[in-house]
Amino acid sequence: MSDLIRLLPDSIANQIAAGEVVQRPSSVVKELLENAIDAGAGKIKVIIKEAGKSLIQVIDDGSGMSEMDARMSFERHATSKIQRSEDLYAIKTLGFRGEALASVAAVAQVEMKTKLQQQDLGTRIVVEGSETKIQEPISTVDGTSVSVKNLFYNVPARRNFLKSNPVEMKHIMEEFIRVSLSYHDIAFTLHQNDLEIYSLPYGKLSQRIVNIYSRSYQQQLVSCQEDTEIISIKGYIGKPAFAKKTRGEQFFFVNKRYIRSNYLNHAVTNAYEGLLPADSHPFYVLFIEIEPSHIDINVHPAKAEIKFDDERLIYGIVRAAVKQSLGTHNITPSIDFDFDVNFKTAQSARVDLKTKIAEKNYQQFRNVPLDDRNRENWEKLFAGASKESWWSSGIREEVDPSGQGVVKHPSALKFESAAHTLDSKEVDQTKHSSEYQEITAFQMHNSYIFTPIKSGVMIIDQSSAHERVLYDRFISYLENQGSISQQLLFPFKIELNPSDFSLVMEIEDEIKALGFQFETFGKNTISINGAPSDVDANQKELFEGLLEQFKKNKSELSLDNRENLARSLAKRSCLKPGQRLDLKEMNILIDQLFACANPNYAPNGQLTFFIVDLEKIQKFFK
Repeated sequence: MSDLIRLLPDSIANQIAAGEVVQRPSSVVKELLENAIDAGAGKIKVIIKEAGKSLIQVIDDGSGMSEMDARMSFERHATSKIQRSEDLYAIKTLGFRGEALASVAAVAQVEMKTKLQQQDLGTRIVVEGSETKIQEPISTVDGTSVSVKNLFYNVPARRNFLKSNPVEMKHIMEEFIRVSLSYHDIAFTLHQNDLEIYSLPYGKLSQRIVNIYSRSYQQQLVSCQEDTEIISIKGYIGKPAFAKKTRGEQFFFVNKRYIRSNYLNHAVTNAYEGLLPADSHPFYVLFIEIEPSHIDINVHPAKAEIKFDDERLIYGIVRAAVKQSLGTHNITPSIDFDFDVNFKTAQSARVDLKTKIAEKNYQQFRNVPLDDRNRENWEKLFAGASKESWWSSGIREEVDPSGQGVVKHPSALKFESAAHTLDSKEVDQTKHSSEYQEITAFQMHNSYIFTPIKSGVMIIDQSSAHERVLYDRFISYLENQGSISQQLLFPFKIELNPSDFSLVMEIEDEIKALGFQFETFGKNTISINGAPSDVDANQKELFEGLLEQFKKNKSELSLDNRENLARSLAKRSCLKPGQRLDLKEMNILIDQLFACANPNYAPNGQLTFFIVDLEKIQKFFK
């Protein structure tokens, strides 16, 4: 029998290794940036074309390499960082495996130009598919330039699995931001298709954060520092009032290496206990310095996760450091979340909004669709729930939540539009009849609407119901390519970080179809000139909230851009618990809800209403 096991050719072995090291263009950017930093660079320039698919170039002014080192850098497991096994537990550099360039060169066309400072000539090497094509002396500047062209050109199946250019560019910018935050004493620039995206001069960490995101971050940064015998913690955390629905702006660095750690993230969020509304995430950039012997960085192929020898101790120190920082800066849980589009709180139910909210919601509920659909079924639904039968049950008045006395409810309001036959499980749609039925409704805790029906009482969650109404409206706008936009008397500007600006440009047509009219106004800035005419809210907060909700949905759900935008805008512009409605507004909301294709559920699957059967009510009294 012939032997079956053979050694793999180097080219195939390198492609297999590249599968771990080079997953997408951002992986190449990460490896080349780390090599430049290890070379002692003071300035690093990154040039990207076609989201890294056609070109990734990293230029540094570091120490450079000799001709032999340049050639050896493309060999597998060739490194200057490891000499013996003990060195694995004392690593203080980023690139140390000796696989980066070899793996990249296995799946791309790579050109390197490098020169030592004390030499007159440098070296140029061209490698394609692990095969060295050119090695020659060249006149070049000090440092190293590595160009990676046509990534995955020889592995078409891998190239086909790459995402769209905006998605791949987003991953590249994430890697760039992580590295530039960690090494704020190095100047970085990033160019995409000849357009400068970032220009980050060296400076303090706080300056780097502001330069990456925007000047608005100056007011939310809180310094955090703690020194112990075991670890040292320093960096910045964000004030609770600036917390967002997305997790993206949270960074841990251990010995300047970015890591992901749900355990340490829990330590930070736990320190914010009582300061944050539900489902909100604080900003933080925290650096942990610890002896390399106390960590194991070889538990993840991309070194994105590490293991501490005493995780519980590290957890406690991180939590204590953040909590002390919050206390030192007198940040207490007295923040009012009621009027912020990002937050909902039970305390808002006690806020008396009176005329202001009534006027606001009247604008939101205007232009009710009037037609002849389902009138017969309204009659069936509310049969036996007339004014007399409702009041005869003993429900005649409600105590005003403000404590001002008793509120007399108006007896009825005539419905002249859409309705559906309801039971506790289903909603059916039919057409018929022209008579209408008198109905009454009342609001409880400024959050729930109670209205009688023939089988009992229907209880409607006003937030979920309004979200469903708005979602259907916005989907219609997106499908029909546009809504009515109201021109703003005073246009305003929004400064975005490059990543958000790129995202807005990617979904520009869909945002404009919802009614927002805007144009670019300088670098990473847009000017909002118009807003949806049927959404009455603070337009700046609404646009920023739309963007945050869109990113949150994108990270958690598999939705196309239209579905995501409709959900996001509905979520951020719908009624919130605690907003008082008058009888007319409640009935209009009910009317609009049952004109929807699927009134039973909000876009996120939450029930919009449920029915308490009369039999169940009677059991309480028998």
